[in-house]
Amino acid sequence: MESVKSAFCIAGTHSGCGKTTVALGIMAALVRRGLKVQAFKVGPDFIDPGHHRRVTGRDSHNLDGWMLAPEYNREVFHRYFSESHVAVVEGVMGLFDGFSGTDESGSTAQMAKLLQIPVILIVDARAMARSAAAMALGYSRFDPELNLQGIIFNKVAGERHANYLKEAMQTYLPEVPVFGCLVRDHEIEMPSRHLGLVTDEDNPLGKERVERLTACIERGVDLDRILKECRFESRDRVRAEERVEENSNNIQVPIGIAMDQAFCFYYAENLRLLREAGALLKSFSPLRDEGLPQGVQGLVFGGGYPELYSGELSKNKALAQEIRGFVRKGGAVYAECGGFMYLTKAIVDLEGREHPMVGVFPVRTKMSSELNSLGYREVATTTKSPLGPEGTVARGHEFHYSYTEGIPESLRKIYKVRSRKDSQETSEGFLVNRAIGSYIHLHWGSNPQVPVNFIKYCKEGCLEAG
Repeated sequence: MESVKSAFCIAGTHSGCGKTTVALGIMAALVRRGLKVQAFKVGPDFIDPGHHRRVTGRDSHNLDGWMLAPEYNREVFHRYFSESHVAVVEGVMGLFDGFSGTDESGSTAQMAKLLQIPVILIVDARAMARSAAAMALGYSRFDPELNLQGIIFNKVAGERHANYLKEAMQTYLPEVPVFGCLVRDHEIEMPSRHLGLVTDEDNPLGKERVERLTACIERGVDLDRILKECRFESRDRVRAEERVEENSNNIQVPIGIAMDQAFCFYYAENLRLLREAGALLKSFSPLRDEGLPQGVQGLVFGGGYPELYSGELSKNKALAQEIRGFVRKGGAVYAECGGFMYLTKAIVDLEGREHPMVGVFPVRTKMSSELNSLGYREVATTTKSPLGPEGTVARGHEFHYSYTEGIPESLRKIYKVRSRKDSQETSEGFLVNRAIGSYIHLHWGSNPQVPVNFIKYCKEGCLEAG
């Protein structure tokens, strides 16, 4: 696409300042103009990209400074940006927040510099006027290498408040423009629950909310100025055409993908890598479908919120029986987090009620009111598995409120796990027959050989069964 392009990062002063709502509004307003908008999300989050997709009509892609190598992040960015007019990258946490208090690793600022795109800072201006300029001044000078292109004040009380904010910025920081002031509107704020915002699958941005969000941005933000001052001249050519998968072939392997309201946490890149490795993806719903897609040679169960649908899932006994039979016959299965929970014996809810699940893994998962695990993880396999041969390494993250109980000593654990900041190894990753289950969400972009290995593993199982 040879037309003039724009790219920018929407960052926040802190979590909860409204950057997701503002980012979605800007995307929607640009789409209304007839522009092709490509969204990205910094960090391992699954939920925000789902909302991005709803607004833009295009898959949103994660960029991550720890799970993915710098070159891979750049490749993902340029691969998808090449097909659009505008790239909008939503940041994570506060602009400079990352892995520690001493360096930029894992931060939005680091990713913006890696991609060489400007930053638009969202400032929650509630109960502030002149002080907001002091805050903006600190952010603008904290890292001289960062291109802080402008400010959007959010949650503004009204026109008088907006004028105070603009006057303060013009007086103390005239070189950083105010791109807009958004009056607080509870009707457009995104609802939350444990693990973050309510998912797109459970709370789709309906036409009325999108219209209200778009109108709010169009009233309060100078989009023309943003597009002009955030023009992007690519210095990297997309290498998608040059990157040929050595293991790709013309024979497609049918792979079942669990996908519905209970299972919706998938990195779009993981699915693309699966397709490139030779997979023919066939989605099915554990909530509604009584059988697996015909002819599948492998199954993938992503994360999500099975605990919210445990009653419905437990009633679908026909599908559970078919999945158990698939595993007994040597079918290849990869399950992570919510998908793993679904394949255990039962999910025990916060009231102590036990909901029978599929029973591939002889453990129970029990919900807790407190966060049980959070952080980046690197896994190395100790034996051949759906991920590949012994010693296969991949990176991902954990984020869950449940925990396992009743683990028999005979159950094989084949992951040696290290966190980002701790070299001490722990064991995880349960293997039953040719099915692997784990709480860890892996990004296969950290090791693109993994989906190739998985497809090969599926084929081997099919040959053995034959």
